[in-house]
Parts: sequence; C-alpha cells; structure tokens
Amino acid sequence: MFAGDKLLRIPGPTPVPERIVAAMSQPMIGHRSQDFIKIFLEVLEGLKRLFGTSGDVLVLAGSGTLAMESAVANLLEPGEPCVVAVGGKFGERWAEIVKAFGAEPIIVEYPYGEGLEPAAFAEALAANPKARTAFVTHNESSTAVMNDIRGLAEQARKAGVVLVVDAVSSLGGAPLPMDEWGVDVVVTGSQKCLMLPPGLAFVAVGERAWAKSNERRRTAYYGDWRRYRKAQEGGESPYTPAVSLVRGLAESLRMLEEEGAEARYARHELMKRMVRAGLSALGFEMYASDRWASPTVTAAAGGGVDLEALRKAVRKQTGVVLSGGQGELKGEILRVGHMGAATPLDMVATIAAIEMGMAALGARPEFGRGTGAAMEVWQSWQ
Repeated sequence: MFAGDKLLRIPGPTPVPERIVAAMSQPMIGHRSQDFIKIFLEVLEGLKRLFGTSGDVLVLAGSGTLAMESAVANLLEPGEPCVVAVGGKFGERWAEIVKAFGAEPIIVEYPYGEGLEPAAFAEALAANPKARTAFVTHNESSTAVMNDIRGLAEQARKAGVVLVVDAVSSLGGAPLPMDEWGVDVVVTGSQKCLMLPPGLAFVAVGERAWAKSNERRRTAYYGDWRRYRKAQEGGESPYTPAVSLVRGLAESLRMLEEEGAEARYARHELMKRMVRAGLSALGFEMYASDRWASPTVTAAAGGGVDLEALRKAVRKQTGVVLSGGQGELKGEILRVGHMGAATPLDMVATIAAIEMGMAALGARPEFGRGTGAAMEVWQSWQ
C-alpha cells in the first residue's frame, strides 16, 4: 500500500469486495421488470436466513437510521411511554427518534464501556408497566460494547414487551438468531458487515411487532411497514428501490452463505482478539472489558500519545483510516473497525500501521511488538 491510499478500518462504511462491485456495475434494469423481481425475491429469502427469521424482512432505500425511525413510527403513538437503553451514541439516537415522534422515552442508562445487565433491564421493565415497547442496541459501536440480546429478549418476553434491536454494526458479524432468541424487531444497514456501500436499510418484523403495529395509527408514509410488506409479497418495492445496491446485496448474501455463519462469526471473533492483543502490547487500555467486547469494533484509550494526532499520523504514513471517539469520547478513545470484508492479515497490517503512526509522533514503539502479539493470537487460533 502507498501512503495516500485509503484502507478503511472504521466501524463503517467498510471495504466493498470486487465481486460485489462487479454485481453493482451491471447495466440498469427496470425496478418493475421480471429481471429485478427475480433478484429481489432471491434477496428476500436470503435475508430471512441472515436474520434467522421466518417473518418479514423489509428493504428500504436509506440508512440504518431510517430503519430505526420506521420502527418508532410503526410501533409508538404520540405520548406513549417506552423503555430506551442508553449506553452510548446509538442508544442516545433511539431516544432522540422517540422524542421526535412525540413519544416518551424512559431512559435506562448503563455505563459507557459496559453492557446492560439483563437483571437491570428487567427491573426497568417492571418499574414501568405502561411501557409496551423497548429499544436496545446490540452493538454499541461508539463504545465497542456488545449487549447480551438473548438475555434482554428473555426479560422482554417475560414482561410482555416488544423488543426492538439496533443491529446496524453487528448483523452478519455476530450471532443474532431473531426467532430463536425471541426478538421482535431487528434493524440494520448495508454498509457494515454486509460489505455493501451505504444506501440500504433493513427491518425484520416478528408477529408480536406486527400485532402491536396494527393496533396504532401510522405516522409514517415512506416508512410505513404495511406498504413494504404488501409490495414485497410480489417481489417488488412500494417505491423506487436502490436497484444496483440490491444487485450487490444478492452477491453479498451469496458470499456470506459460502463462508457459513459459524466460520464468519469465528473470523470476527479472531480479529477482535488480535486487535485487542496488539493494542494492549503497545500500551493501550481496552475501553470495553472482555465480557462486553464487540467482535466488530475495538475501542482503546491511552497509548501515551494524542489519539487524534495518532489517527492523522496513521492515515498520512500508511493510508489506514481509523476512527476516534464520538461525543464526550472525542479525543479519549481510538476505534478500530474489523467487520465485513476483513481478514486476520488485515489486522496485522492495521496494528503495523498504528506502530508506524506512533513512531511518527515520537513515541518510539518497539516495532513488531503489537503485530507479534496479534500474530500469536492468530497462530494459537489455528
């Protein structure tokens, strides 16, 4: 790699494989044509397998935030209370969307760098019996924390609460079998573990969520779930879909299934361990403990250098692009994305790039210390 080339090691967007680029580069076709309908029907079945559901997976042209907003718009009435788990930037986003639609979020906070304990979630649900919906984040990429969705879903079921999960930065990179775990709604986007450019949003809707949604007045038009469900029954979208992205999605789903879910999850887990080991060897402190550590993004503090200066030095020296902290964590943490089209070898290169950046700042790291620790993890994994 030459300095100036850009290798994204951020929590999205992620690199797009050549196979997917080729699929998206095909000539345009009509979105009401039989050619597109055939592709779209294939995609809808593949998405059900990816989400682990026999229910509907709705495909919207937009970002993951659109999928989040559609969940609020289709499930909540103005003035209705709901429980919102907040332990980072994207939990905060759930609360902001709920407020924007005039509903009343009951905030359940959990510490940055840690996950939400199912017992604490159960207490919050019990203390707010009028709240019939709860919004949580699977992978809080702002803090590199992954929540125990299986445990949270169990508590939601016991309380009779519809559980909505933001899996934008985790679906495809970590287990989330929707039906098996009893999750009611899962939302995600295209530009993370699915290896696509930004532009597609997905909402998987279970039976309990449909039942609650059908009770209420809609405050959505473009994001009205019923319109998507009806159109998709015939292999179409209610509005003009992102045709080229859907073609890329078809190829993405083929690639994911070729690798296999268990191998894919293991690859993400390995990359997580390699990055954590490499950064620790260089003197960084992991922001999330092993218990809550995300398999798709790692956050670290310390290192004896200015982290924002380090990100700039790494990009200038090597072309590797890293992320910093968001909001109150700006300048406090460094974030390394390891999701989607990424390999263990990419993690070795990323740690090497960080060593180069530290040297450029005068930190004088022992070259190979971080990469060696990462490679030891890789070797022992094999």
